[in-house]
Amino acid sequence: MDYKYIEQLLDRYFQGETSLQEEQILKAFYAQGVEEMPEELHRYASLFAVMNQREQLGSDFDERMLQLIDGQESQQEARTVELNKPVKARTISLTERLRPLFGATAVVAILLTLGNAINASFKQDDTWVDADEYANRGAVQVDTNEPAVAYEGISDSLTIVKEGLRVSTPTDSLSSGGIN
Repeated sequence: MDYKYIEQLLDRYFQGETSLQEEQILKAFYAQGVEEMPEELHRYASLFAVMNQREQLGSDFDERMLQLIDGQESQQEARTVELNKPVKARTISLTERLRPLFGATAVVAILLTLGNAINASFKQDDTWVDADEYANRGAVQVDTNEPAVAYEGISDSLTIVKEGLRVSTPTDSLSSGGIN
C-alpha cells in the first residue's frame, strides 16, 4: 500500500489544508484497521477511530441550535429590561456614615480606661514630704559648727523619718514588727 500518500494527507490534515474528500480517505484508511501499517501512522489510529465513532448530528440539529439561540436571546432581553429599570436612590444619614467610627471610638475609650486602671493599681501610695512640711513637723535646720547643736537637729530629723517609716511600711509576719 502507498503509505507516502497517507503521510502527505496527514501532514496537510494537521495544517488544516485538506478537503472533505481527503479527510474521508484518511477516515476510511484508519477504519480498515490495517495491521501492517508503520508505527508512525499507527499512533494516529485512535484519533480517527474516535472520529468514526462520533454520533452524527442528525437532521434536526439546525432546529435545536436555533431554539437554543432563541432561548439565549430571550434571556438576554429579560436582562436588558431588568437593567433598564430605574434605581431608587437611598439617602444615608450622617449617623449611618459615622457608625463604624463609633465602634472604633468605643474600643479606644475602653482601652484607655483599662490602661488608667492598671496604671493606678501599680502606682504605690508613697507619702512624700516636701521641705515645708518637714520644717512644720519640728525639724530644725541648723547651720552651725557646734557638734552638739548639729547632733540634736539630726536626731530630731531622724525621729521624724522613723515615725514616717512606721506609718508607710507594712509589717511583715516574719519581721519583728517594724523599725524600733
